Amino acid sequence: MGTENPTATGVEISEPLLLEPEKVRDVDFEEIPQWKDQITIRGLVVSAILGTLFCIITHKLNLTVGIIPSLNVAAGLLGFFFVKSWTSFLSKLGFSVAPFTRQENTVIQTCVVACYGLAFSGGFGSYMIAMDEKTYNLIGADYPGNRAEDVKNPALGWMIGFMFVVSFLGLFSLVPLRKVMVMDYKLTYPSGTATAMLINSFHTNSGAELAGKQVRCLGKYLSISFFWSLFKWFFSGVGDSCGFDNFPTLGLLAFKNTFYFDFSPTYVGCGLICPHIVNCSVLLGAIISWGFLWPFIAKHAGDWYPADLGSNDFKGLYGYKVFIAISLILGDGLYNLIKIIAVTIKEMCNNSSKQNLPIVNELQDDESSKLLVEQRKKDETFLKDRIPSWLAGSGYVCLAAISTATIPIIFPPLKWYLVLTSYIIAPALAFCNSYGTGLTDWSLASTYGKIGLFFFASVVGTNGGVIAGLAACGVMMSIVSTAADLMQDFKTGYLTFSSAKSMFVSQIVGTAMGCVIAPLTFWLFWTAFDIGDPNGPYKAPYAVIFREMAILGIEGFSELPKHCLAICCGFFVAALVVNLLKDITPPKISQFIPIPMAMAVPFYIGAYFAIDMFVGTVILFVWERLNRKESEDYAGAVASGLICGDGIWTIPSAILSILRVNPPICMYFGPSLSS
Repeated sequence: MGTENPTATGVEISEPLLLEPEKVRDVDFEEIPQWKDQITIRGLVVSAILGTLFCIITHKLNLTVGIIPSLNVAAGLLGFFFVKSWTSFLSKLGFSVAPFTRQENTVIQTCVVACYGLAFSGGFGSYMIAMDEKTYNLIGADYPGNRAEDVKNPALGWMIGFMFVVSFLGLFSLVPLRKVMVMDYKLTYPSGTATAMLINSFHTNSGAELAGKQVRCLGKYLSISFFWSLFKWFFSGVGDSCGFDNFPTLGLLAFKNTFYFDFSPTYVGCGLICPHIVNCSVLLGAIISWGFLWPFIAKHAGDWYPADLGSNDFKGLYGYKVFIAISLILGDGLYNLIKIIAVTIKEMCNNSSKQNLPIVNELQDDESSKLLVEQRKKDETFLKDRIPSWLAGSGYVCLAAISTATIPIIFPPLKWYLVLTSYIIAPALAFCNSYGTGLTDWSLASTYGKIGLFFFASVVGTNGGVIAGLAACGVMMSIVSTAADLMQDFKTGYLTFSSAKSMFVSQIVGTAMGCVIAPLTFWLFWTAFDIGDPNGPYKAPYAVIFREMAILGIEGFSELPKHCLAICCGFFVAALVVNLLKDITPPKISQFIPIPMAMAVPFYIGAYFAIDMFVGTVILFVWERLNRKESEDYAGAVASGLICGDGIWTIPSAILSILRVNPPICMYFGPSLSS
């Protein structure tokens, strides 16, 4: 879920992995609760707590580097931990408690994902704060197309209102197709399948012991991460140049070019979760940009661009950084968009009965007959509690009508007929994104958002096009992102024998939570930290990128510095070529070809987080070589603990900042003095 979620590519999970004989026996004797019983008060309370935590984590990543790892598995694991701890505690006190089922665990995970998903699709790190005055000033009042009238500063009221009027439509857009996507096409949805595997293992006798060990491992590394972040705070001083976050681990010259390890548990945890190719792609992007390209362009200061410009002036080096990153992101996004649409059309045309239930042809012995029983039970459970198509259709129409009337009040440049146009074409795009996510686990929500941004910005033109484009981007992103999340969770529910109706209701509840929690947790960051400061920890890199894309949509390329357009075109074509090579070369070669989307992130932000993520991937690589089974069992728990611990520290850190309590020590480094 920042950028398109590049973290899940490379995940290869096929459904038969779930069909293990031991699990079949457990399922055969397990009574499946009614859909209403799968949604519990304790589950909703836990969902709200975890949703708040994951929103904070997502905001922190969005406002720093823009790469969001998939947290579905962590949501399932932490949901199990909280409820199991609560029920065990009450049982020891002598209270009678309802058993904790896999269905309830799935509902919690679904609710949490729906909640924190809005911290991404809500644009708090991208299109929403691209409208604010700080981003406007950062680009420059004299920059063509950057008008003072196109400013809308964050405020809780309109942000929560906007979330409520756009976030529910995606849930209704594809509900009638749930059987087609999950049962007929049998799309994999790797993150959803992996989460289902985890939840199923928790609720079998054989998996209970491992689940307990994973939970203890997560708790251990959560504590380590939290107290390490607390320890770092004491040395971080008042400015942003002190402490372990600015430790010149590779030397002062490398530090000047942002190459240093900043001891961040969050980014090391991301490195443990993300596939190796993602981490290596990020590091390669950092080396190309900060190791070679920016120093090379900087040598031409005074020729290619005026030498006396500020570090954040778009007519200088800063312009190269932003627009080359945009070209890589758009090249990668465009290629994958065309590819997924082509694959979708091809698969739909070629879809036949033999593809629907491929496992049926293999059913010959007793074990296979058990698998068939389980398969039929899944189908029966998934289809039992129907969600009427008329409800989905009328719900979409009603919500679209409300939204069409409301959004122009919040964003006057985006006229009602433009909003209506978005809602007419959005279901088709939501289908493409959901289908693509099912095949690759790669959600292209922000790519669809950027298409809406360019289109509507150019249609509205110079008089309000920036705000109209950014708002339209939000409308499009919300629909296609929530639709893909819903199908991902339907897949998890299908594999854990959960009711489709309980999944849908929990998605609605989780989305409602997210409409309030995501803006509130963002407001915590907004009031406590200097969001958008290019020299601070919360750079909000995508705010500038999204506003520049909107300006580009209405102004064109006339104001770019010398040779910038040519270099951008080169990187755009390179992104297309690299993706093409990745698809046409054999897997043993393509697995080593980098991902342009991941490479683009450090071009703008810096190389420091790439070092952290690479440390995480090296730890995982060594761990896999020493003990692959242990790494498979515990790497996710360690990573989740590191990310969550650092995320939890953000809350007291923000409170201290609001209260103006400064760290007591400023630790900084400089060259040694010659005698």
